[in-house]
Amino acid sequence: MGGNVFTWKNLAAALLFMFLYIGLAVVVTLNFRPLYYYDMEHLHIPETSGYSEEMIRENYDILIDYNSMFYQGELQFNGLAMSESGRIHFQEVKDIFTGFQKMFLADLVICAILFLYFMKRKSWGFLKLSGIITIVIPLVIGGLIAMNWEWCFVTFHHIAFDNDYWIFDYTTDPVINILPDTFFMHCAIMILAIVLFCAVVSFVAGSVLQQKRNNKTIG
Repeated sequence: MGGNVFTWKNLAAALLFMFLYIGLAVVVTLNFRPLYYYDMEHLHIPETSGYSEEMIRENYDILIDYNSMFYQGELQFNGLAMSESGRIHFQEVKDIFTGFQKMFLADLVICAILFLYFMKRKSWGFLKLSGIITIVIPLVIGGLIAMNWEWCFVTFHHIAFDNDYWIFDYTTDPVINILPDTFFMHCAIMILAIVLFCAVVSFVAGSVLQQKRNNKTIG
């Protein structure tokens, strides 16, 4: 019939697909500029920061372009000062995002090969298992965010960075005025939503394909 889903091959593939979903979620959210454009109005960023909508949008676009793995060069805001510690922090952020982008591309190639491997064998247990494993992530992290976003935000920075350069002084790094914490919370929610969506699709697809295989076997 369906066979044992919890084999080492299925588990290894499931973990790789889980990382693929996470990488996809991070890359999509990083490049989904409409989220910030919406928050710019929703959070009244021009009013609270004192900068024009055009200036805010331009500098946000500069920051996103800078975080691309294909961008080479220094970060240069237009009309916004930047301290040396701020410059170092943004370089560290770029390194993290670049790592995610490279991980996603490498994992995409590996997962494509694995998908073809399992497809030839009509074995879909790895998809169900990846859905089960992956769905735990948004549920746990989403629960923590719902209980205490500020704690999650601070804890993440303590884990990701070995310095306190992420604690910006608006007098030396005014860019922080256009990057409110609430926007980052919305980014986290979008990442978790994409991961959850991928997990559900993976589990459903694996279940349906496995059932079709079982029906053919019975027939």
